[in-house]
Amino acid sequence: MSKFYPESKVEIQGFEAEKYDTLLDVLSLGWYKRFIRSAIDRLRIREGERILDFGCGTGRNACLMRPHLGDNGYYLGVDISPIMQGQFEKNCAFFNNVYFQIQRIDQSFQLDEPFDRVFISFVLHGFPQEVRQTIIRNAYDNLKPGGLFSILDFAEFSLQDMPFYYRIPFKTVECPYAFDFIEKDWTSILAQAGFKKKEEHFWFKNYIRLLIVEKV
Repeated sequence: MSKFYPESKVEIQGFEAEKYDTLLDVLSLGWYKRFIRSAIDRLRIREGERILDFGCGTGRNACLMRPHLGDNGYYLGVDISPIMQGQFEKNCAFFNNVYFQIQRIDQSFQLDEPFDRVFISFVLHGFPQEVRQTIIRNAYDNLKPGGLFSILDFAEFSLQDMPFYYRIPFKTVECPYAFDFIEKDWTSILAQAGFKKKEEHFWFKNYIRLLIVEKV
């Protein structure tokens, strides 16, 4: 399967997709597993909420969110990868209110019922800006009034001001779209799309941020 965006590194395929969680854990020396749990804890998910997860991958997010949602909540993860679907359904097989759907988030879509939250983790930076605007609009259209859009991704910073021991790995690992992403004023962009900033949390020397905004 060819990539929709060849320069992007968020479209994971082949061996990387099959071993995605293991590779992340090994390459991060276990840091990623602890970090993602910390980030989801900061969402302060309430029992019974409806959550829509853009680019849900293997279901790791779903498994961490499910205890917060309880039996009356509802989680829907959307992704374009059949490989990720297989891992998701295996990892989440014991949950009767956690679901997966093949869905492109770079094209406009609106589901039948609105959600309390939309979550997106290290996906938004991997697209051209005009596509990011479509993804943001999809979040807005699928949220209830007052619903929360949570973006876990790179924060805003200057690549040139980044210490070389961070800058070199960043430039090596990340795609060109990420270099553009970190320069944007996301609070203003999201405000223009109908969201107001609610809170933010930072990790890793403030290079990674969880930005939570509310649908106005």
